[in-house]
Amino acid sequence: MTWNLSTVVAEIFYCIIGIIFILTGIKALKDPGCAKKGTTSAFWFILAATFIVGPYLPKWVTGLCVVIMAALTAMKGVVQSKSDVPTAQETRKSADKFGYSVFVPPLVLALSAVLVATFLTALGANNAIGISGAIALAAAFLLFKPKPVYAVKDGTRLMDNVGSVGMLPQVLAALGSLFTAAGVGDVIAKGVSVIIPDGNLLIATAVYCIAMALFTMIMGNGFAAFSVITVGVGIPFLIAHGANPVVVGAMGLTAGYCGTLMTPMAANFNIMPAALLETKSKYAIIFSQVPVALVMLLIHIILMYILAF
Repeated sequence: MTWNLSTVVAEIFYCIIGIIFILTGIKALKDPGCAKKGTTSAFWFILAATFIVGPYLPKWVTGLCVVIMAALTAMKGVVQSKSDVPTAQETRKSADKFGYSVFVPPLVLALSAVLVATFLTALGANNAIGISGAIALAAAFLLFKPKPVYAVKDGTRLMDNVGSVGMLPQVLAALGSLFTAAGVGDVIAKGVSVIIPDGNLLIATAVYCIAMALFTMIMGNGFAAFSVITVGVGIPFLIAHGANPVVVGAMGLTAGYCGTLMTPMAANFNIMPAALLETKSKYAIIFSQVPVALVMLLIHIILMYILAF
């Protein structure tokens, strides 16, 4: 690893994230009512190790850690432990007291992230998210003056609510790179060539957009799907036949995002919010988004066909 300001700051944030995972595991161990405290804590401790010492471990060890965490999750060995949460009356009282000021920290987070990413480019865009999170936390303490321990309690509670799906974004990003390196795009191109009539640009456009949405649903990540589907469909069946690459690229990626709205694999968009909001069904957000996603996908097909050729 080449050490510079950006990587040093990133390592600090990775260690902080790892510490949150450790505290979540300890929370499970200390809960006498947690039926699977051993496997639950093991999951969080292993995940913490990959964040804190991952760069210094042999790659096969990190891979083994991922396999073990996946096995623990598949065996339903990762469960939620007991959390100290305010009563409905306490929540209502706090809401009446602070009102719309609760939106100040999220706004501070968004604004500071843009400013840090724009003016402190040496830190990197990913670090801007961590720095803005720290600034937003400071703003929350200044506004609401809670006990410092609440930052730890609520941080571990939210992480516990999210559960094992918290590791999906990292795993799916790696899966996209693996598929691209394995030449999945070439295999898709051979299969699609049987479906698309020679020279039929409308069908080619529809296949590309639908494939982007479907593969994003599988991968959970539009960026991971983009490289595979564009190599397999976009370039040989659209761009090679005169389509504007800018339009194909831009609208192809957003067509993939239509799939993001319809899949639990996009855990950070669909499952995590459901866990944080404690909805009755963890798929409630997806169900409400499906009609909009299908309409948007149809509009993408029409606009790409009109604008790209």
